[in-house]
Amino acid sequence: VQLVESGGGSVQAGGSLRLSCAASGYSIYMGWFRRAPGKEREGVAAIYAGGSSTYYADSVKGRFTISRDSAKNTVSLQMNSLKPADTAMYYCAARRRTFGSWYIASTYDDWGQGTQVTVS
Repeated sequence: VQLVESGGGSVQAGGSLRLSCAASGYSIYMGWFRRAPGKEREGVAAIYAGGSSTYYADSVKGRFTISRDSAKNTVSLQMNSLKPADTAMYYCAARRRTFGSWYIASTYDDWGQGTQVTVS
């Protein structure tokens, strides 16, 4: 599955951004990860199948919302109340397996090229 992200950019603290990911095919799990300079890649959010289950990192709960349109093979990440700590490269990821914790990057099969989010 090929993944193409869009929607990154620069925003002031407290602002909002919406990331989108277009997939060339269907995957049972879709997720967003991020990597800040000097830090490990971390799971941000994931969504299962038709959107019946969503998962979030504690650091973004209540501020970020993941959604997907299975018919269009797209997944989005609405990011509100952004903080400088959210500055990172954000990656869309797709997974075909149903087992394994959602936030473990190695369980994902396909990755996008990333989109930069900068919060100042």
